Amino acid sequence: MPASHQPRAPAWPPKSAPRLFVREEISAGAAVRIEGNPAHYLSRVMRVARGDAVILCDNITGEWAARVSDVGKRDVVLEVAERIRPREAVPDLWLCPALLKKDRFDLMLEKATELGAARIQPLVTRRCVADKLNMERAHTVTTEAAEQCARTALPELAEPVKLDALLAEWHDDRALFFADENGGEPAATAFAAYSGPAAILTGPEGGFDDAERAAIRAHPAARAITLGPRILRGETAAIAALAVWMAGAGDW
Repeated sequence: MPASHQPRAPAWPPKSAPRLFVREEISAGAAVRIEGNPAHYLSRVMRVARGDAVILCDNITGEWAARVSDVGKRDVVLEVAERIRPREAVPDLWLCPALLKKDRFDLMLEKATELGAARIQPLVTRRCVADKLNMERAHTVTTEAAEQCARTALPELAEPVKLDALLAEWHDDRALFFADENGGEPAATAFAAYSGPAAILTGPEGGFDDAERAAIRAHPAARAITLGPRILRGETAAIAALAVWMAGAGDW
């Protein structure tokens, strides 16, 4: 058969290979042991066997191709072959969302991860319906979102803090774009005119109260923005603001 007509070797690793984030830094030739729920996912759901490909990310060095070397009852051992991509660069943008009901906050975490937020700093405000966040669950939501959309970076996820504490510790060199339902500069215009480190602050289901709004507007780093003529739910406001920012940053 002429060389030009020889069938191409299948791409490796295949695009259908399962993807996982791991906590340890990865290097070529390393053996990575997968345990717990991820091991169950690989062995019972994906039914991997020796020699199968798995794509690994460590949130440090990037994305790696690995081969299954052993499948046990409670673990799966992978041998790292080669790096596919370095860790992606992300804009220096934080999201500071007020806590919402669990399902809505999970949605916001998922979409913020997909859109590329560098850091998520949950807030507790007076009208929040929740004042705690299950951090283990939150990390699971962001990790699974990154795996599903082939990201090589995870957002930094911080413990919730009260709004007054956030404002007291905020550094003036990071602009705090405040999505104010009472109005402000159009978000797209405000974002386009700014090029430094930034954060977006969004409120709870019931909105900010007057005292909170006054305290935010009084902060020297705060810049009030509007997301349009409609009142948006907390999760919608966060997602919409991130999308506008990323579109302007060329990262969407």
